[in-house]
Amino acid sequence: MTRRTVVFDVGGVIVRWQPLDLMRAHLPTVDPQEAVAQVFQGWAPGADWPAFDLGAVEPDALAARIARRTGYPRAAIESLIAAIPEHLQPMAASLALIERLRAAGHRLGLLSNMPRPYADHLERAHDCFDWFEHRAWSGHIGLMKPQRAIFDHLREAMALDLDDALFIDDHHANIEAARGFGWQALHFEDAVQCEAALAAQGWL
Repeated sequence: MTRRTVVFDVGGVIVRWQPLDLMRAHLPTVDPQEAVAQVFQGWAPGADWPAFDLGAVEPDALAARIARRTGYPRAAIESLIAAIPEHLQPMAASLALIERLRAAGHRLGLLSNMPRPYADHLERAHDCFDWFEHRAWSGHIGLMKPQRAIFDHLREAMALDLDDALFIDDHHANIEAARGFGWQALHFEDAVQCEAALAAQGWL
């Protein structure tokens, strides 16, 4: 019998990702919505943070670029960048869901836009990342969602038949991209909603 595979995004799905809280803590004089827009630039191709996600820029250079572009204090940007690894804490309900998928016999993979220093921290700090047969971190492979190449990388690395694979992500653009590349895909809102959808689709 063919084993099926569930592929997870990480930020906002497995680990906490609350950028407004980060902005309030590190740029308290700036409207947090504006700060998110200015720092991350919507993760548009060619923007500063996606270059970090791709492993093309190191944290010091990233802080300098963002500070120069936004006028925000460089020390505050450096503090923000340094604080994110500890912010990315695994969410208990998501871990419980993933354990149920493991118990059901599914293979597990990761497909994440994650800078190399953060990915390395997560793997060192949290044993749950050992559960995943293949971890496609953007910072390590120089590819990122929603580009087709990163989906193809994981499909080839895990020798996936897409009829037996499901991709889970909290960003609609990534879900739509995955479906366009032939994947089954499920939008993640929270662990309760995700588990109910997985059960309805026969994965649990």
